[in-house]
Amino acid sequence: MSASPSISSTTTYHSVDIGGVKIFYREAGPKNAPVIVLLHGYPSSSRMYDPLLPLLADRYHLIAPDYPGFGQSDGPPPSTYRYTFDHLAETMETLLAKLGVQRYVLFMQDYGGPVGFRMAIAHPDRIQALIVQNANAYEEGLGAKWKGIAKYWDEPPAHPEQVDAFVSLEGAKQRHLGNSPNVDRYNPDTWMDEYAILSRPGEREIQAALLYDYRTNVASYPAWQAWLRQHKPPTLVMWGRYDPSFIVPGAEAYKRDVPDAELHILDAGHFALDEQTDEIARLTRDFLQRRLTAGASSRYHP
Repeated sequence: MSASPSISSTTTYHSVDIGGVKIFYREAGPKNAPVIVLLHGYPSSSRMYDPLLPLLADRYHLIAPDYPGFGQSDGPPPSTYRYTFDHLAETMETLLAKLGVQRYVLFMQDYGGPVGFRMAIAHPDRIQALIVQNANAYEEGLGAKWKGIAKYWDEPPAHPEQVDAFVSLEGAKQRHLGNSPNVDRYNPDTWMDEYAILSRPGEREIQAALLYDYRTNVASYPAWQAWLRQHKPPTLVMWGRYDPSFIVPGAEAYKRDVPDAELHILDAGHFALDEQTDEIARLTRDFLQRRLTAGASSRYHP
């Protein structure tokens, strides 16, 4: 068996100006191959996909951007950039337009869900398939902590402790570990690096704005579910069972609206790539090989 290519041999790093904001993205794979757009979660960045990109890049063209305020993208203050999920989705759409990407598979994790569903509803003809990794779209998927966050939505000034916990080092750590019994599988550099981003000047205000706007995502769940029922895109759901933020019933609920969705509950946490990189790559490759339309898959022959 041949060795997998290293990240450095397959991935390139770029920035594009979108309305005066530098948007950073990782790219890998042949330009004429089917496109996968990988949307990251909180408090991560496109870096979370580093282990996965080389495992897919032989067959797919991969684009993994950082949202404004995350990773290597600019983080202008909320006074000059509107930090809402509507605006993040618009910025990602503009990026793809600049890159000439017209059809793609959406790979969505955590915050990637509300960004990606907005993109899908705006342009359903562009979506070839959905890959969902702990990206919630159902109220039954909300873990216990969201009751406290709902108090913040109702009265933000009265509950600054919710923002404090959200941007804390312990919060970043627990998003990875969750309830996993396999703590020795997790690299602590990951949450230390994420916390360094969260500690940048102005970052608390950025993340507080998005945390407050997250209420619009819960309100949008019925619209996202209706979109799934109407379009029934090929859908792969991979869900880390040890995630206390988005719990397993949220994964199972996808099959209500897309009955032939493929569902896999993984021995992993919120960031399932931390523990299950090879399995996620295997499931993704198998799913796309079978479920991409014949026209899309036939354009590229490695």
